Amino acid sequence: MQGLADALELATPGSASTAPSVSARLEAFLDRTPLPTPFLAMDLSVVARTYDELVRALPDCAIYYAMKANPLPDVVDVLARAGSAFDIASQAELDQCLRAGIPAERLSFGNTIKTSAAIARAHRHGVGIFAVDCASELNKVAAHAPGARVSVRLATDGRGAEWPLSRKFGCDVGMAFDLLARAPGLGLEPFGVSFHVGSQQTDPGAWDRPIAESAALFERLRRRGVELQCLNLGGGFPAPYRTSLPPISSYGKAIERSVQRHFGSRGPQLMVDPGRHLVARAGLLRTEVVLVANRSSEGLRWVYLDCGKFGGLAEAGDEAIKYPLRVMGRTGRPLRAALAGPTCDSADVLYEKTPCCLPADLAEGDRVDILSAGAYTHTYAAVGFNGFPPLTAVAI
Repeated sequence: MQGLADALELATPGSASTAPSVSARLEAFLDRTPLPTPFLAMDLSVVARTYDELVRALPDCAIYYAMKANPLPDVVDVLARAGSAFDIASQAELDQCLRAGIPAERLSFGNTIKTSAAIARAHRHGVGIFAVDCASELNKVAAHAPGARVSVRLATDGRGAEWPLSRKFGCDVGMAFDLLARAPGLGLEPFGVSFHVGSQQTDPGAWDRPIAESAALFERLRRRGVELQCLNLGGGFPAPYRTSLPPISSYGKAIERSVQRHFGSRGPQLMVDPGRHLVARAGLLRTEVVLVANRSSEGLRWVYLDCGKFGGLAEAGDEAIKYPLRVMGRTGRPLRAALAGPTCDSADVLYEKTPCCLPADLAEGDRVDILSAGAYTHTYAAVGFNGFPPLTAVAI
């Protein structure tokens, strides 16, 4: 196996290379452990260190790790030991946390789309916070989790996010008021407001507008006799890919200023639901070149890897998340190329409109490392599309 000295780090043409570094611990593992590609390797020490950095940046926030980003048992375990609480999206994630010995009071059911059975099971085990964004979900929680605390999710426009959220989630402020005002009559506790500014949010100021809307909603409900306790600031904190980002401390300071400006001395309890930020840079996805092809007069090379959108790289869809790349064992002059996966599906293209620069001497069998791949890869992988097995993941 060839180590870091034989690696060529690459970036998109016209951009500065901001590829995150690979930890010495992970490099040593890769050198001594020849696993068949593709596989995801997670450095748990990076997860723990990133969690500590986020705690320092957001000292007044309770951190609930969004398990959907990477639910590997070792990842969940290291975060639980570090003191994190957990945002769950399904009954399966609930059961995983309970098997890991995580107390139910450290869980929040943040998905606004839940089955009645999942709500009842969570309530039975002691989960106390349930997110809703419509009347039918509020009624469902009232029926299957009597006495539970509810948080209503506001819709946001996702401006500034590289992976914006759609209209699938959240309601407007008027509906949020109605839902929270109705909650006591349904036997529920109106607990708070939540929102999400979009995944991979590049603007530290993106939280200001929804914080302002939430503060106004808190006050309006207070005049109605409904005292809310908690503001869930959601996730959105970014990971290092190819573009430069402000330090995480800038996000914390911007949020602190915004909460102080809009809530004053009557600030609520604060929660955050980070996922990507905590785990992305801890992961490296090692792939192998299957084919290098020149098939048109335009001269653009097509490079096919043994891992594509169906192998865990779904976030390259619409070329939204631009992963840093590292080629092992080649030092040839970087040339433009389109990058694609191995399946016989035309959607399985990672980067074409913003081509990658890959070595001129790249050939079948060469290894290409995809950096900052610890979030939304392993669990996005298809079970067996085209017969390709699910992505292997290991934690060190």
